[in-house]
Amino acid sequence: MKKGNRFILIFFLLSAFSEVRAQKLKLLEGDIAPLKNESSIVVAFSYDNMSVGKFEKEKDYIDKRTAELNAKEPGRGDTWAKTWVADRTNSFQPKFIELFTKYGKLTISKDAKYTLIFRTTATEVGFVGYGIVRKNASIDGEAWFVETGNPSHVIAKISVEKAPGRGAMGYDYDTGLRLQEAYAMAGRSLAKYKSKRPPLIFETTSF
Repeated sequence: MKKGNRFILIFFLLSAFSEVRAQKLKLLEGDIAPLKNESSIVVAFSYDNMSVGKFEKEKDYIDKRTAELNAKEPGRGDTWAKTWVADRTNSFQPKFIELFTKYGKLTISKDAKYTLIFRTTATEVGFVGYGIVRKNASIDGEAWFVETGNPSHVIAKISVEKAPGRGAMGYDYDTGLRLQEAYAMAGRSLAKYKSKRPPLIFETTSF
């Protein structure tokens, strides 16, 4: 192998392994035992007080990104801002629910005894550059399991840290696709946590 090609290969491998992310789930309070035998659930989402990358407030990130894109092409930033929000209901939430219900063997029902409120607290959008350099997307959040008829009664709270998002084979140049996979990973891991009732800390690793 030529020296130049060897350098590229080593650089690629180091970049890939630097993106191994350990997703951690931790029981913050309460007990998930009451959820063990439930066959249905209500799922809701919250993005209040969410940070994005280095921005503590999501609004600051949206304003900056919108202005940058509008400067390149009038109206492009405004379209992006709408898509940023629309992706939640069109992509992220359905994927989370799909994986959570599949692995948790649950159905969605408004009459379910318990509701899962997934509160996203931090979003890292990641990036992909030239197929070699990349930073995976990830999300942090808290899963609140509450009584549907009495939401103030919290059964359990579980934190989700660094749920990783990347597309198959790394072909995920679209930010929405990367974040969709982060929500999928969060939903699947929460379902397994609920079903298996693991120790207080549960870690999964993903490339």
